[in-house]
Amino acid sequence: MKQVIQVTRKRDLKSERMAILRLELDYELAVLFEAMEEQNVSSMDVSKEKLSGIRKELIELKGGV
Repeated sequence: MKQVIQVTRKRDLKSERMAILRLELDYELAVLFEAMEEQNVSSMDVSKEKLSGIRKELIELKGGV
């Protein structure tokens, strides 16, 4: 029974983290878009790095790597 509870908790935590990452992804895409409109290269680079990290974490959570 304990194993079932642990598996369920892990699945719930994974689902919550993925939802948070999707929100972060949406936000960072908006930040990138704004930086592109302003032609702010340094902000674009920072945003791209953050997006890359979010992407990697999403892939890991989905079991792709």
